[in-house]
Amino acid sequence: MRAKMLLATVVLAAASLSFAIPRVLGQAAKLDTAAIEQATGLKGQLIADENVFKVTKPRTDVKIQVDQWAMPPFMGLGSWAAFTPAHGGHVMMMGDTVVFEDEVNPAMSAAFEAGLEVTALHNHFFFDDPKVYFMHIGGTGEATKLAAGVKKVYDKIAEIRAANPAPLRAFSGNITSASSITAAPLEAALGVKGQASQGMFKIVIGRPAAMHGVSIGKEMGINTWAAFGGSDDAAVIDGDFAMLENELQTVLRAMRKEGINIVAIHQHMSHEQPRYLFLHYWGKGKAADLAQSLKRVLDAQAAVKS
Repeated sequence: MRAKMLLATVVLAAASLSFAIPRVLGQAAKLDTAAIEQATGLKGQLIADENVFKVTKPRTDVKIQVDQWAMPPFMGLGSWAAFTPAHGGHVMMMGDTVVFEDEVNPAMSAAFEAGLEVTALHNHFFFDDPKVYFMHIGGTGEATKLAAGVKKVYDKIAEIRAANPAPLRAFSGNITSASSITAAPLEAALGVKGQASQGMFKIVIGRPAAMHGVSIGKEMGINTWAAFGGSDDAAVIDGDFAMLENELQTVLRAMRKEGINIVAIHQHMSHEQPRYLFLHYWGKGKAADLAQSLKRVLDAQAAVKS
């Protein structure tokens, strides 16, 4: 009898707790949708079944053709940011931002200045005119701060289009047409031996990984590389950066601080261990300055704890 009474007490207590938990979670899960709308300057929609509040901003300021067809914003040309409750009273934000080539890097810098993260940059279409890219943003924290960060990104994009209604077709700066890069100063700045070919210079830095039980490294594509072309005084640098997931934000921020343009963020493989992300970049300037900038980015990456 005593055992039965004890069991009944436990069941009642568990039942009481099961009723209490949803109420507590419900109180912590409230989103201040009005504050998010005010901070973003956009009207949003609450999707109750997922407890997500989403704001959207269609790109209607520039006419876009895809495959020689006038693309309506409804077909996938809308920026959005979604908010949902997270742990400790915080809110998680995730979003996708429609950007043209001359908007990508200023918008990315605006996101970093607002405390947001950038997690991907890629295309969705072929044969689009002008070329359209999609920059994924995110963050966790106070809802109004996250929402204000989203607005800063959107405002930067609007600022660029107000100055130049049509997207630009090139980065600022010059590149000498014939390549005549001097390798020695770049090797000294980077501390890495490289290869020279037809006036160009390139370094490759490998990283270890395994896939399906097979060890892979530099020659299988797990590498950071940089190539220099043009002249010593009017050079271009392009390349690829191999990063662990916890290195991505540090490398992106360091690249933008150095004025190097990010042109893609994505993965190159699946099921590798550890998981690597890759970014592609493009910069213009004096070759020695570009090498020093790259070295500072490499040093920032090396300082990230595993």
